[in-house]
Amino acid sequence: MNVRVVLFAKPRELVGQPNVELALPTGATAADAWSQLSNRYDLGPLPRSFRCAVNSEYAGWDDPLKEGDELAVIPPVSGGAVGERHGLVALSEEPLDPVAIAERVRGDGDGALVVFEGVVREQSRGKQVRALVYEAYGSMAQRQIEQLADEAGRRWPISNVAVVHRTGTLKVGEVSVVIAVAAPHRGEAFDACEWLIDELKRTVPIWKKEIYTEGEAWIEDRP
Repeated sequence: MNVRVVLFAKPRELVGQPNVELALPTGATAADAWSQLSNRYDLGPLPRSFRCAVNSEYAGWDDPLKEGDELAVIPPVSGGAVGERHGLVALSEEPLDPVAIAERVRGDGDGALVVFEGVVREQSRGKQVRALVYEAYGSMAQRQIEQLADEAGRRWPISNVAVVHRTGTLKVGEVSVVIAVAAPHRGEAFDACEWLIDELKRTVPIWKKEIYTEGEAWIEDRP
């Protein structure tokens, strides 16, 4: 059977391309696919911190694959220094406007509007940062963010929420992510906003590369 393997971040760089077609025996698992990929590109054993997704849903490495499946290799996401309707849930290659995003969620019945902005800083891990590169597994990342927004609406009595994350290359000072939460009361808005950014950094397949004045590195803060 034929399976398409999708790669991101460091594995993509090591292989030299974002997609690889594999021919596998019937009943082969995601781990078998990694073994074949590793043998072909000398990637070594499967790292314990790596996860996988099949057809944009998280899966187990022992799960069997089927003809035509898309297997995504998910290295640890980038991390960071850590209602049912959505004002806005999106990935964007364009610069973010926090004011415009916040306006999408605020209503006359809300007594609180909490907005978080993640900003590219110039120092990280003792090095001078020139830029950040964000890479996302688009369809899956979008779905995961939507699920987080739904979960926030179930956990707290909030009115509306927006979660927008940049992709591509960002300069120092640019906004990388905006989370806006509107609610009748400030406590719930603060709690939901904090939970959303923590869960986004922990679970959504978005990777970050830091470009320094000398060298670069993919960041894996939260395996």
